[in-house]
Amino acid sequence: MKSSILRNRALKLAATMGAIVLGIVGVSISTEFNETVSASSSGPSPSFSGAPGEGTCIVCHGDFGLNSGSGNVIISGLPRNYVPGQQVEVTVTVNQSDAVVYGFQMTAVNGLEDGSGEFTLPSSDPAEMLIGNSSVEGHDRDYVSHNSNGITPEGFGTRSWTFTWTAPATRQGKIDFYAAGNAANSDSSPGGDNIYTTSSSIFSGTVISNFFDEGHSNIAVYRPSTGVVYALNSNGSQATSADIGQPGDRSVPGDYDGDGISDHAVWRPSNGTWYVRLSSGSVISAPFGMEGDVPVPADYDGDLKTDIAIWRPSTGYWFIYRSSDITLDIRRFGLSTDIVAPGDYDGDAKSDVAVFRPSTGVWYIWRTTDQGYSIFQFGIGEDKPVQADFDGDGRTDAAVYRPSTGTWWINGSSRGVFASQFGMSGDIPAPADYDGDGKSDIAVYRNGTWYILRSSDQTARISSFGSAGDIPIAAAFITQ
Repeated sequence: MKSSILRNRALKLAATMGAIVLGIVGVSISTEFNETVSASSSGPSPSFSGAPGEGTCIVCHGDFGLNSGSGNVIISGLPRNYVPGQQVEVTVTVNQSDAVVYGFQMTAVNGLEDGSGEFTLPSSDPAEMLIGNSSVEGHDRDYVSHNSNGITPEGFGTRSWTFTWTAPATRQGKIDFYAAGNAANSDSSPGGDNIYTTSSSIFSGTVISNFFDEGHSNIAVYRPSTGVVYALNSNGSQATSADIGQPGDRSVPGDYDGDGISDHAVWRPSNGTWYVRLSSGSVISAPFGMEGDVPVPADYDGDLKTDIAIWRPSTGYWFIYRSSDITLDIRRFGLSTDIVAPGDYDGDAKSDVAVFRPSTGVWYIWRTTDQGYSIFQFGIGEDKPVQADFDGDGRTDAAVYRPSTGTWWINGSSRGVFASQFGMSGDIPAPADYDGDGKSDIAVYRNGTWYILRSSDQTARISSFGSAGDIPIAAAFITQ
């Protein structure tokens, strides 16, 4: 009897996640969308996760609307940010109180819509999941799914599957995870089942000025006259302020504790002290530097924590206090007339020491991946460096803003050189990922008004927030 029950459950999940009829190998089903899906006795056919260019299991399990049931599918275990090669334990859970058997499929997709990272299954006997591969509109993707052994509930109305996702060897910018789940009634047909979808994203530590943990940069300003930071959430319904500094301090925001949320921070030139208010609410202070230094905080050691650092123009020395091993890194790089422009130009999750030389328009970058140098001409004397990840590939792009024309010139690491006229003389450039698509948006601040060119849809957003004399927080990541 037990064997018959299990066999019936397997037959029910016949078409789970893509019209799969367990035990009827070789049969194909023509759907109402004129798609043909080969049957399989091992698990769901790939490319039904709901990712871009894909359908979902509802093409066959179509009695109810997508996500119309009383249950859901949940992705858990993903960090806010990732580093290359990081191994992440991911769990997909399908919930519905009256379901009898369950199934799922998940994939990870980068900004180019290609599959990203690798899936590894836990060792179990018998195996309860499988890994498949498919090409969707020319994009190669891997999928992790249930198999016929992994369909029975673990408790009342729920089933979870846990596996490992390994991040790609270099940063790829924002990575989206798509999952579809089937809560089935086990009547040996695709009818009467509920299909659910969900998605979740992780970033590569490039979302700056993120004070509300919303997965994108917030409009925020620092008021030098009072030392107060003001930040606005994405829909404008909530504003916060943080009294962290005093007149004369320099704004040095960053993620100093590695929790994925930006921390308010200032550097006081008069005594060389850093004051950081962590997102948890606690305040730390650390003497590091002296008057005349230029603060250059960034993640130089790849632990997703902002490192306290200064550049000394008088000598060209960089002093970096590494958060990963609490050691001091000292190196000489640049001339007193250079403008510092650190960023992760090679995609290894470590910020590279870099400068822009206005006298020649030449960039000098020391790459951490191979301890080599990149030297190239990009810009002219009046330009301001505005380095950021404008093409969403996880690597910092060399870029300049030309005040006389309000033109942005960007040397995209994957897109190539492109220009955009956005702004006017006197504006403060403030690029950041304001729309959460993994690409930095071109933006300027003008006496209390923000002008943002959204990379997701190429529309302009205009917002009033701040006063004349304020400094946009995003500008602290790119300029002196």
